[in-house]
Amino acid sequence: MNKKIMALLSIVEQGRGKKLIKALEDLKIKVNFQTVGFGTAPTEMMDIFGFGTKDKDIIISLGAESDIRDLIKNFGESFESHSKYGGLMIVLDVSASSRVLCEILNFNTQNTEKEAVNMHNEHHNNLIIISANEGFVEDIMHVARKAGAVGGTVIKGRLADVEHFAEFVNTKVDGERELLCILAPAKISGQIMEDVNAQFGLTSPAHGIIFALPTEKAFKI
Repeated sequence: MNKKIMALLSIVEQGRGKKLIKALEDLKIKVNFQTVGFGTAPTEMMDIFGFGTKDKDIIISLGAESDIRDLIKNFGESFESHSKYGGLMIVLDVSASSRVLCEILNFNTQNTEKEAVNMHNEHHNNLIIISANEGFVEDIMHVARKAGAVGGTVIKGRLADVEHFAEFVNTKVDGERELLCILAPAKISGQIMEDVNAQFGLTSPAHGIIFALPTEKAFKI
């Protein structure tokens, strides 16, 4: 059985994120994080692409590769109109994740080993994203620095449909979350993830969910 997972990054008009999450859940994409953002594109460019307002709901979603590929294959049937949500969706490969998360998304919770599942990644850097209950970010960053991370960025967020997710993973989970984003070289990303997952993974009080996205390029400005 293929245990790979994939990610979706969706940027839609403010107020439409909840509707999108419901549609994704109906398509078996059960893990969705929602936050808010502000578009920076010029008004005329937004009009061309039909993005509407500048205020955005940002949805980060995780799912089994088979479920996300089904979504791609049947995109026209699943999403009736490109302007239904006033934004765009980006499909991303996940270069690594905690084994518990892979098992849950593939409907198999028997294996609970605290280790990362490495996946093919030809890129030089990863964006590691760690979602955890509020109050754990400083401790997580301390562990990540010991493994070689330089710094990170925190985004406040909320786990969408927390009761459904808690039932899905069979444990109590707080709705208020913090997303810690760390850009790190691919060669040390695995160690950062393993060290953080060992102390702050899904079965810990932090209820951490950890995954990594390969990045094409990163510029310091």
